Amino acid sequence: MAANRSDGRAPALLTWIAGVAAVLLAAGLGELAAMVVSPSSSPVAAIGAALIDVAPPWAKDSAIALFGTADKIALVVGIALAMLVLAALAGWLQARRPPWGVVVIALFGITGAIVAATRPGAGALAWLPSLVAGAVGAVSLWLLVRLLQPARADTARTAPAPAPAPAPAERASAEPATPVAGPTSDLRATQPPSRRAFFAWAGAAAAAGILAAVVGVRGATSATVAAVRRAVKLPQPAAAASAVPAGAELDIAGLTDVVTPNAQFYRIDTALIVPEVDTADWRLRVHGMVANEFELTWDELLALPLEESWTTLTCVSNEVGGNLIGNARWLGYPLRELLARARPTADADMVLSRSIDGFTASTPLEALTDDRNAILAVGMNGEPLPLEHGFPVRMVVPGLYGYVSATKWVVDLEVTRFDRATAYWTTRGWSERGPIKLQSRIDVPRKGQGLKAGEVVIAGVAWQQHVGVEGVEVRIDEGEWMPAALAAAISDDTWVQWSVPWTATPGDHVIQCRATSTTGEVQTEDTAPPAPDGASGWHWRTVSVFD
Repeated sequence: MAANRSDGRAPALLTWIAGVAAVLLAAGLGELAAMVVSPSSSPVAAIGAALIDVAPPWAKDSAIALFGTADKIALVVGIALAMLVLAALAGWLQARRPPWGVVVIALFGITGAIVAATRPGAGALAWLPSLVAGAVGAVSLWLLVRLLQPARADTARTAPAPAPAPAPAERASAEPATPVAGPTSDLRATQPPSRRAFFAWAGAAAAAGILAAVVGVRGATSATVAAVRRAVKLPQPAAAASAVPAGAELDIAGLTDVVTPNAQFYRIDTALIVPEVDTADWRLRVHGMVANEFELTWDELLALPLEESWTTLTCVSNEVGGNLIGNARWLGYPLRELLARARPTADADMVLSRSIDGFTASTPLEALTDDRNAILAVGMNGEPLPLEHGFPVRMVVPGLYGYVSATKWVVDLEVTRFDRATAYWTTRGWSERGPIKLQSRIDVPRKGQGLKAGEVVIAGVAWQQHVGVEGVEVRIDEGEWMPAALAAAISDDTWVQWSVPWTATPGDHVIQCRATSTTGEVQTEDTAPPAPDGASGWHWRTVSVFD
């Protein structure tokens, strides 16, 4: 380790270590406190949720394009890295300009407390974990930086009586006398700080913080709510979904399955921490421009005649050829029946659904009251909704992108008008209605896959929920369009598989596909990004064929 600086200052590296160790301890104890108070009140979760809320659409699209369904992990990692940089800066400031390092850490804790306390659904103690983190971080930083400062040992002593002055002859032979401090002298000797003690305390703080964070994060997944979900016994549907027809699955290696397993179903939402809602506490309020406002409990919902249906869900952030899409068998109660009980007024045209975490979606009233299978869902592929997919209750609406329809952890339905209310993403520049666009995708062969010349198969999926797909065409190197063979569709609300044989010749080739809907619409070649109402264009893929 480098020697002490001649000016008494600790090396910058050590001040950085002090700041990082203090903040690691602070963050860990903040997560531990959040485990007791509420998982969503953790400093990282509160600040991350606020960043998601203020993020412009282009930032959201960029994050999803870069990281896909790992966008939240990327955000947490980014926040953690930013915190470490801030921690190092705070350590340096505390050593060079005290007490500004402590002030920075304290302000960070106060900011987190304010953000957590003002989040939708925040509990009475939501501010506590951030304040705990801020206080622990500030005190820890002050103590660690003190260990880097040279200790001063007071050497002043009561001086002995001065000796008699030597005779002139003696002065010449006498050794030079060492100056003696007088009784009023303040001579002090500085002792170098103990690097061993500093590293011991800094290491202990960092280790304790990491351990506390691990315990806090693991404990944040409430065993209680998980146990409640496992104990749920879904009733038999009053109307069962149709069986998957023979021939719906083409059994081609690499082709997406017709039914998406729950564990593989895409997840895109604004919840950095998955909300945990006990069925005993769940309530759905239906109100607004209706003749009959009411609330619905979990037991009341399960006592209603629930229906099963197949619906493919698609995220508006899905790029052309993207994988933010999945198909499942859902169990729930028809929203048209629920709204019929509420009796909307004649001039209402929108339902603003609200999640327990504050997210809102604007759904056209007509999409919830026509003959489509728009439901208040409680089951997914034969089991209760997974926590990350909206347990205990979410909305499923065929034909609309999820940002205007598929509200998870739903607790409120307000019947209103588009000119009176706006939803989470429409306030950020996205279209207010969001009908799904006609799309098709190539799954086989994979991008960049090497193929052996000869007979191969090209296959993929196509969709336009609540409209249906009539056909798919494929072309090679901008040649003639070739009709693909469609698998049997489960319904117009689901995607459909397709395939076409191809005699591959050596060289590099570009494969393109386009779909035609049951209404005769041909998938447009015009490319558009996801914002503001969904991506469009033909999906294409380059492959290399070898002899």
